[in-house]
Amino acid sequence: MTTSELSVPRSAGSRDGFFLAADSHMLEVRELAERVAVTNAPVLVVGESGVGKEVLARFIHSESRRASGPFVKINCAAVPHELLESELFGHERGAFTGAHQRKDGVFKAADGGTLLLDEIGEMSLALQAKLLHVLEDWTFNRLGSTQPIRVDTRIIATTNKPLEEAIANGEFRKDLYFRLKVVRIRIPSLRERPADIPLLADHFLRTCGAEQSGVASRLPDRMLNAFIDYAWPGNVRELKHAIERYVILPDVDMVLAELTPMTSDVPAMAEKSGTIELSVETGELGKGKIPLKPIAARAAEEAEKKVILRILHETRWNRRRAAARLDICYKTLLNKLHHWQLEGEDLDSAARLARAAARPPKSPLGLPSSGFGDFDNDLLGSAHTH
Repeated sequence: MTTSELSVPRSAGSRDGFFLAADSHMLEVRELAERVAVTNAPVLVVGESGVGKEVLARFIHSESRRASGPFVKINCAAVPHELLESELFGHERGAFTGAHQRKDGVFKAADGGTLLLDEIGEMSLALQAKLLHVLEDWTFNRLGSTQPIRVDTRIIATTNKPLEEAIANGEFRKDLYFRLKVVRIRIPSLRERPADIPLLADHFLRTCGAEQSGVASRLPDRMLNAFIDYAWPGNVRELKHAIERYVILPDVDMVLAELTPMTSDVPAMAEKSGTIELSVETGELGKGKIPLKPIAARAAEEAEKKVILRILHETRWNRRRAAARLDICYKTLLNKLHHWQLEGEDLDSAARLARAAARPPKSPLGLPSSGFGDFDNDLLGSAHTH
């Protein structure tokens, strides 16, 4: 079946291909992912469809001691409920109609590596109970067998479904939820992190074969500005498809026309009137005083960084030209890039920001982190090429 995938990871030296991000929040998530990777703790990754949940799972695997082992993915929503148990745990010959030979499941295939349970929220309650039992002692039986099998497998689960609501509606087991969310990472939508759009756009333009097709090596400014302003209901996946469309048919008007019908289906960005939207979590506000000064400073810095990244992209990272266009002195620009960990040689924006993503961040915003517990901050951005 094509519902599960087995792959061998790249080497750690090519991790820039796993995780591309310019947003300061994303760099903190990368740091958390690296800290989690060296453990065997289960990870629950949540976020809208297309934000890059599988990308983060592969990054965690590549940074772990299991990197030389298999990475196996199964989409729980794509397999019929009556067949999912066999896909997970395997079966013996004759275990059910059509079982003509013994088959190992994905738990066995992922032994010594990582198993990604994609769309875990679609699993039936009966199978959730069996999964919980396996996660307790890491033993299971193939369907039709009484012989226990023990595995050493790391679990990463992903979902775009609010599991808390599913628990309240009796659709998901609370005990399994707490077993999976030893570490919980929320990937924000692409519209929450527009600073990543120039980086990802450059990356996809290269990987989609723009050079071979004769398309320019960078997007036209009009298209890039429209991309930054667009709400991206399909997130990173939709951005990649838009770039692919442009490479095949390099017509800016045609590509932008494909984006317009979707804008009414998602929250509009506040940036239209010259402001920038700043998401603040309820837990971050707390119940006491809410000082506006640090919130305003954070919004101003995010807006400033977004403009500087756009100008640097347009000048192909010629920092002197960028400083002149921004009407600031060259040293001021260098100091800002150093603060955001974007200093270095003159490179195109994709290469420069990708290298920045590979370095440990300085946590300039000082956002709260709960270590290996819940992690609900608006974080993460990535791109991956299979």
